[in-house]
Amino acid sequence: MKQQTKKLDRRTFIEQTTKLTVGGFMLSQLTAKSKKLSTVEGEIKVAVVGCGGRGTGAATQALEADKDVRIVAMADVFLDQATSCLNSLNEKYSDTDRINVNPETFFTGFDGYIDAINLADVVILTTPPAFRPLHFEYAVKKNKHIFMEKPVATDVDGVQRVIRASKLAREKRLNVVVGLQRHYQKSYRSIKKKIKRGKIGNIISGQVYWNSGGVWTRPRKKNQTELEYQMRNWYYFNWLCGDHIVEQHIHNIDVANWFIGSVPLSAQGMGGREVRKGKDHGQIFDHHFVEFTYPEGQVVASQCRHQKGCMNRVEEVFQGSRGNVIVNSENFGVIKNKQGRVLYDHDGSNDINPYQQEHNELFSAIKSGEYRFDDTQRGIDATMTAIIGRMASYTGQIINWDDALLFNNSLVPELHSLNDVAPVSPDKSGNYPVPIPGITKYR
Repeated sequence: MKQQTKKLDRRTFIEQTTKLTVGGFMLSQLTAKSKKLSTVEGEIKVAVVGCGGRGTGAATQALEADKDVRIVAMADVFLDQATSCLNSLNEKYSDTDRINVNPETFFTGFDGYIDAINLADVVILTTPPAFRPLHFEYAVKKNKHIFMEKPVATDVDGVQRVIRASKLAREKRLNVVVGLQRHYQKSYRSIKKKIKRGKIGNIISGQVYWNSGGVWTRPRKKNQTELEYQMRNWYYFNWLCGDHIVEQHIHNIDVANWFIGSVPLSAQGMGGREVRKGKDHGQIFDHHFVEFTYPEGQVVASQCRHQKGCMNRVEEVFQGSRGNVIVNSENFGVIKNKQGRVLYDHDGSNDINPYQQEHNELFSAIKSGEYRFDDTQRGIDATMTAIIGRMASYTGQIINWDDALLFNNSLVPELHSLNDVAPVSPDKSGNYPVPIPGITKYR
């Protein structure tokens, strides 16, 4: 039976969203009429779909981007998560009228995104990646400007859906920013300009890294359905996350595509579960090593690892015919010639946080009525690159880009209730199916 979108009654809403600051909880009302975004005056109404940590952060960055931004609607499958997000925003903006969410604009359940998006001019899509294609499609259909987190999908079917929706977004001239924030980071922009101008010659090879100790786990709770457990632990299930090569390492892979100026022809690699392989670690690998081969022969070695006590490294390195580059998210960027002499050393001491900058630029465009941003193609390219990398390490085979695009492997089912059957199930011992290189196939 289809679960209906839940609207909280006022009493429940107030109880669930009790103010954390002195003075008690005061609900802001929707006071302003909708105005065309082509004008500088008037409110810019924003809906947050997906209210976890990233959703809360993105909502804050939207509010900081322009004084006329108002959060007018929120949606999440989980009441507690939406409540926590709203409480955080209300605490931070308690002395303003910036948070205009009330019981009629606060939604839970799988279908809550529909009502939330309908109320906004701009939508923030920050759910687990599995739901990005569905939400993006609907936002485009409803003519909304969009900020959506990476990756844009977890499977090829999802990528194809985003491709189709992106064409419509361009036709409608909707501004779309994808959370590959290095494109909005001054150090990366500066390095890219110098590469384009031939500072290191032609890129020959590269190495990109996201090696760290891993992320959180959330214990299974009594009376939790299997689907709820997986969604609470979304990072560990391929249908929800895409594995950490897709969800996290995508940042570094994206930089390789960006600096080289194309997507790879193929991928081959290896990976597995050596350390992080308990029942609470779902299906994903704890390490991947993939070689991406690009059209002009460049080979980029890609490493991502979630293993404690090992070398941590998150950055990108490229070798050119005339010099080399090292760049990372800490506002660091250095170019050296073949003899090791520094040709450029980026001073990032006063650089704006790129998470904030991407919202600054998006809302500036929206407020001025300009069509300036269409990040969907880079989001599609980075997501698909990471997916073929995952396919390569899961199978142990060479995966060609064009062949992979034709592979119809939908991982994400249509869902209406937390009582629905989860896409994957544990065995009698509580272990989930894990890919096995040499055995796992895609054809």
